[in-house]
Amino acid sequence: MVHDTSKRSVLLGLIGQDIQGSRTPELHMREGEAQGLRLVYRLIDLTQLGLGVAALPDLLTAAQRMGFDGLNITHPCKQAIIPHLDALSENARALGAVNTVLFKDGKRIGENTDWSGFAEPFRRAMSDVALDRVVQIGAGGAGAAVAHAALMLGVRELTLFDIDPGRAERVAQNLSRHFGVGRAKVGGDLSEAIAQANGLINATPIGMEAHPGMPLPAALLRPDLWVAEIIYFPLETELLHRARAIGARTIDGGGMAVFQAVAAFRHFTGLEPDSDRMLAHFRAMTDTKRP
Repeated sequence: MVHDTSKRSVLLGLIGQDIQGSRTPELHMREGEAQGLRLVYRLIDLTQLGLGVAALPDLLTAAQRMGFDGLNITHPCKQAIIPHLDALSENARALGAVNTVLFKDGKRIGENTDWSGFAEPFRRAMSDVALDRVVQIGAGGAGAAVAHAALMLGVRELTLFDIDPGRAERVAQNLSRHFGVGRAKVGGDLSEAIAQANGLINATPIGMEAHPGMPLPAALLRPDLWVAEIIYFPLETELLHRARAIGARTIDGGGMAVFQAVAAFRHFTGLEPDSDRMLAHFRAMTDTKRP
């Protein structure tokens, strides 16, 4: 039997918890189709499988044996997966978090496309906002990448909050090594920090369909405080809804979802994705109506 070599096959997957609403598979498959690939993308939902992060070694081995070309990694696995990889890119090592794993020559290589995924849409939509003082809630895998992006974008002082203060401290120390002392610190009083801030970034899972609610009291929001969200299902979280209701400038997590996928697609396939086409695909999948 002669195989049709005009279409290259690519097999990908996403490992994480509560990912049934993810648009990442369709983003990759549609772009793959547009590029003439037979691209298949599978969800490996730990919640559906009744598994935890302890299953990562077995899942990685299974994916390699089944011929996967690569995997995306999301909450809560972005840091837990690192000990099970053979090599890290410079970005992944600097951030201490991985959202993309490539299988090449029998090796597992960790990449991070989250930071550029956050930075690019922010540059496009929020280039004129004040960046003197910014508060970020959440210092996990995605949070580390977003904090890195925030300082790359020109934030002068980033104050980090996390339910695990030690995790926030590690991220702040890592950022200080890369960007200079004083650029990132761990916050003590959230109300006081928000009162002095130009902007707020939510890098926690609070607001996702599986984790409804807000990461801070709504009373702390104000019209002159811009708000950036990294969650994209739902696209309008309660945080964004409340911020918009009082006239605050906001950016949702859709752009990050697209641009991290743009960079991941490039790593997975070696082809240059069409970011405008992928943005259009995302919009077609998502109800962007505002209340």
